[in-house]
Amino acid sequence: MKKRWIILSVSLSVAAGSLAAYGVSRLAARNTDAEPTARNITYVEGEQQLAETHFTTNPAMPQGGLLPDFTTAAENGVEAVVNIENRQKYTVRPYANPFGGGGFDPFEFFFGPQSGGGGRQQQQSQPQQQERRSGGSGVILSEDGYIVSNNHVVEGADELIVTLHDGTVHKATLVGTDPSTDIALLKIDATGLKTIPFGHSEELRLGEWVLAIGNPYGLTSTVTAGIVSAKGRSLGVLPSQMGIESFIQTDAAVNPGNSGGALITTDGRLIGINTVIKSPTGAYAGYSFAVPSSIVRKVVTDLREYGVVQRAMLGISFQAITPEWIERFGKEKGIEQAGGIYIAEVSADGAAEAAGIKAGDVLTHINDKAMNTTADVQETIAKFRPNDKIQVTVRRNGSPRTFDITLRNRAGKTELVKKEDVNLLEELGATFREVSDKQKKELRIRGGIQVVELKSGGLLAKSRVQRGFIITAINDTPIATVSDLNRITDKVQSIDGLYPDGRIVSYQTLGQ
Repeated sequence: MKKRWIILSVSLSVAAGSLAAYGVSRLAARNTDAEPTARNITYVEGEQQLAETHFTTNPAMPQGGLLPDFTTAAENGVEAVVNIENRQKYTVRPYANPFGGGGFDPFEFFFGPQSGGGGRQQQQSQPQQQERRSGGSGVILSEDGYIVSNNHVVEGADELIVTLHDGTVHKATLVGTDPSTDIALLKIDATGLKTIPFGHSEELRLGEWVLAIGNPYGLTSTVTAGIVSAKGRSLGVLPSQMGIESFIQTDAAVNPGNSGGALITTDGRLIGINTVIKSPTGAYAGYSFAVPSSIVRKVVTDLREYGVVQRAMLGISFQAITPEWIERFGKEKGIEQAGGIYIAEVSADGAAEAAGIKAGDVLTHINDKAMNTTADVQETIAKFRPNDKIQVTVRRNGSPRTFDITLRNRAGKTELVKKEDVNLLEELGATFREVSDKQKKELRIRGGIQVVELKSGGLLAKSRVQRGFIITAINDTPIATVSDLNRITDKVQSIDGLYPDGRIVSYQTLGQ
């Protein structure tokens, strides 16, 4: 009897459990019918039609968490990302005759010129043209064929070949480049192309999902996903000494060939151009970096309208006030709290000086936006052109002060720069470093820039300037820092300076 009750109790428990499970499943089904977990809604913002981000329930997540659906953004994005092939011609000189100089050919010596040896020797003596090819990516910005990419993707090209998503091939014309941001603008002769609209990189949030689209290792139309890991990263990787770095950092996989490709949001907007990977191996190892759309949009607009980037200058040398800076300089400068930007120098005849800003001020805001890193300042100023007006707030002797500033060009003027104006850094053909405080004291100079490397064909190399030379003036204009080169727009007539051993040298009419 007791045994029979035990069996009955177990049977009732199983039945009750089954009924409960059935009830829960019906309730879940009813809720699912009431509120679908997948949405496909479109709406219009301005002239661009956007697809609302889709979310689907992941059954592997016990609490029914939501994951983004990348399909619409990915399918539209790949149609506007192209492959760019950089073709460069170079000459191969004939190899030296292993049997001695004078063009001696042992085949011709023993068997005569009719044997074919002489013909072979003559063929080898002629320089041969060969072609080097490299690849990257680009993003179509307009239906009539304007494409943005990286400067390092197109640099040195004799011919640029663009392959669209559908396999169509076009020759591209290089509209302009900007090494300072590693951005280039190309144009192909086509119409009705698929495009990616610009988004607002300033509105990106940490942890937001993004997609990287490009052609890594020649694998066309590759899409990877990740999140925004950081904003405003400055890595010191751009080869231009006036590089503007405020990268978006993501963990979306990016590899060689992705350069110049798109970084887009889940609603299909372009918020960056993939440019750099940080890796010990040269391949993806966890983080990738993109130039934000706030900079890209300004650069490509300038290149298209003016043929040259209209770069505004605030006219200051500055350093971020970090805990490390406080530990090293805080006591000397009378600053105890981290945060803000220390203004180390104010350029003569620059925009900041004209407005009343002084060395030793602490820059805290530009147009009410907080400034705490050098990348903050670079990215903010990079959006403006000469003659644009901004509002700058500084802290002086512990009190805030606000200044209205009219930005200037690299020559200290408010006019826009012409394409024909000299790009001095490129013309000089060298890399520089600013002299140290120790060198200033030993050589009794106020400042200068020292030649670290020389490029063949550059102005300095042609003038027989040697490595180590310290430039202190160009065209009688003092040069204390690399940024002072921006003040020179006229043709170089004279360069003054000295060598580390104290020899003072002046080079005249270097452009002749």
